[in-house]
Amino acid sequence: MTYWNGKTADAAHLRLFVSGDGWRLFKDKMSADGERIEEAGTQRVVESALLNVLNATNVVVLTGTGSSFAATNDAAKLSPAGMSDVWVAVQAKVGAPAFQAVCDTFASAKIDDNIERLLTLCKLYLELHETAVTDPTYIRIHDFVEAAEQAILARVDFVDRTTNLDAHAGLIQKIGRRGVRKARSKLFTTNYDLCFEEAARRHRFTIIDGFSHGLDQVYDRSHFEFDIVRRSGQRDAPDYIENVFHLYKLHGSLDWRRQAADIYRSRAPEGKPVLIYPRSSKYQESFEAPYLDMIGAFQAALREPDTALLISGFGFNDDHISRPILSAVEANMSLRLVICDPAFVPPAELDAASQTMLAVADPKNPFLAAFKRMVAGGDARIHLINGRFQDLVSALPDLVGETDRERHMQRVRTLRDAGAPTT
Repeated sequence: MTYWNGKTADAAHLRLFVSGDGWRLFKDKMSADGERIEEAGTQRVVESALLNVLNATNVVVLTGTGSSFAATNDAAKLSPAGMSDVWVAVQAKVGAPAFQAVCDTFASAKIDDNIERLLTLCKLYLELHETAVTDPTYIRIHDFVEAAEQAILARVDFVDRTTNLDAHAGLIQKIGRRGVRKARSKLFTTNYDLCFEEAARRHRFTIIDGFSHGLDQVYDRSHFEFDIVRRSGQRDAPDYIENVFHLYKLHGSLDWRRQAADIYRSRAPEGKPVLIYPRSSKYQESFEAPYLDMIGAFQAALREPDTALLISGFGFNDDHISRPILSAVEANMSLRLVICDPAFVPPAELDAASQTMLAVADPKNPFLAAFKRMVAGGDARIHLINGRFQDLVSALPDLVGETDRERHMQRVRTLRDAGAPTT
């Protein structure tokens, strides 16, 4: 993807799909002397669509792997992982000979260095041969699956206190600062990593994610119904605090561990990780707790009146998430949808492009192609934008500036960084 290499976050990289025109630039195309507009850009349309999203009664955001690539680490540390990175990590964990032996077991299958396909075949093999637990091939594949899951867990654990999370912070600030009289924004992600949690910690945003606030944080779906208020002896009514949002991790999280019947938030090795690993059975696994609670909340949110759904970094490759979105667009006439994805326009087209408008073939993904056809057919509820997660965040408007609490915490942080004594 040479077009995107080295490009910093900028709303100017965005292109909006305009029916009858193609993918139009964000910025106006100016004359050579810079005095007049030769072709109007889509900045005003995009900003208006995003403003309508943030002003909706119910704001729902969905992100996936693409949002993790907006995080950056020093070269000596782990980087965000794509599927190819996970393939390499698993191979390194089990060793090249053992890895190849497992691949050779499915020599007739088309794996194409796709870890999801390989793990799917492994799980199917184990289910079909569950009575042959002493068979050497069964043992080899069983051990491979366990090692692969450990490698995936380690490879996606790249976030620490030094990771650059400007884009994640920008998103939660813009959706979390909405007026407290409106419903709390709901952020859904398929990512295991802790990008949003770490960004929220740094900027003192409060997350409601289904876990209790006791010493041992335990998951309970009823906690999503709670809110956080400020009580004062001067008031009878509760005062809802600012900077709060809901976080739903659709495929689990690095810091979730199952012990007996409970799920705890913990980074300790005790307990079983609560994750849906990349394989075709994730649709079935999503109907188990706690994933069922998450996907149920997602489907319910899409049915609410005056709801806006903002999607970025999600590739629509998970049918159990993609189909409810398409169904909601068909059934909920008040639903507004904004999808931002760099896959709409191939990077090669962008590399060669100097014109304001680009006409390219429909996306290969059937869901993205369906949404594009709806826009071409005149559905004004849907806006399709070509661009990265960080570019979209740059374009999102700030409804409210920094709160007093945010400004105070920034002053305290600056004071401590200067070496002042602490209490």
